[in-house]
Amino acid sequence: MLDRLITFLRKEAVLCIAFVFACASLSVAGNLSDVPSYIDWRVIVLLFCLMASVAGMRKSGVMLRMANALVAGERSQRFVALALVMLPFFASMLVTNDVALLTFTPIAILALEAAGWRDKIVRIVVLQAIAANLGGMVTPFGNPQNLFIFTTYELSAADFFFTLIPFGALALVLLAVASLTFSKERSGVVLKLDDSAIDVRRFALHVVLFALSVCAVMRVLPYEWVLLVMLPALFVFDRRIFAQVDYALLATFACFFVFSGNMAHMPAAQELLGSLMEGHPMLVSLLTSQVISNVPAAVLLSGFTQNWHSLLVGVDLGGLGTPIASLASLIAFRLYMHTRGAHARAFMKEFAVANVVALVLMVVLYAILFVV
Repeated sequence: MLDRLITFLRKEAVLCIAFVFACASLSVAGNLSDVPSYIDWRVIVLLFCLMASVAGMRKSGVMLRMANALVAGERSQRFVALALVMLPFFASMLVTNDVALLTFTPIAILALEAAGWRDKIVRIVVLQAIAANLGGMVTPFGNPQNLFIFTTYELSAADFFFTLIPFGALALVLLAVASLTFSKERSGVVLKLDDSAIDVRRFALHVVLFALSVCAVMRVLPYEWVLLVMLPALFVFDRRIFAQVDYALLATFACFFVFSGNMAHMPAAQELLGSLMEGHPMLVSLLTSQVISNVPAAVLLSGFTQNWHSLLVGVDLGGLGTPIASLASLIAFRLYMHTRGAHARAFMKEFAVANVVALVLMVVLYAILFVV
């Protein structure tokens, strides 16, 4: 029992912290009857719908088959590196950064081992983590914090894309340059995938559900209608997907909604956070993300600023830096540590250098675009 509790605390550390914060703030300044009104149910429902449909697409096996078709064969190390890094970069724009890594990092490990390039696994996995974080920030549904900010501030698609496309373009260039530093050495890449894993019907079903979810995000359809379609469709055609939804992430959002709502009723906290966000909103958002992760940072700080622009850039760039700044980075680390001969120190060293370089260049771009 104790081992299970310790495992849960380690796996869901952010949720546990969010729960403690919510309870503490409730005891100091909250009212239990106000809790439901603090929670943004639109965000919760949209996250659920997106996660369910994306999980279905991933489970269909189609994404794995597409990756295999791209990577397998007589390839150069440089080509394989470029393909493995770009797969999560572009996929995260649609299927979220977490799912992109869960799908393509295992493929990267298998491909590099099959080619005899095990010494390149650390660098490729680190680049994939950065690619997923920076690729996912380009769309409203690529990262959870994007969906929250897009919904909370009722942004238009034009405002959102014009704000983040320059950073996505820079990320694409940086990742391409990093991938091209690999050698031209050639080797055979053979990935053994089970043909029975491909389920085209499941993929088609979840593509339709995903499209409906995107329409709800863009406010083309009411999110309540999409939920009313999603639940019976999953129950009838693919009820196993209910077990694939990240309910811990939904609970984390709910807890931080409660915490943020209670903080808004504490004059001292409101004054402190309000003054910080008024003076340096992007920097505060970025630094806060390094400590509590960028998703909770977005929820917490949104209650103290109307400057969605700086908050959005801050929490998205805040995914770079420390391993806990983005849950996607922790996923990449866990996947790497399950490989034979994995070394945590080697990963952290590579991770620190790559993230610092990427973060500095992104902040410089922000200063050029919006400060100078």
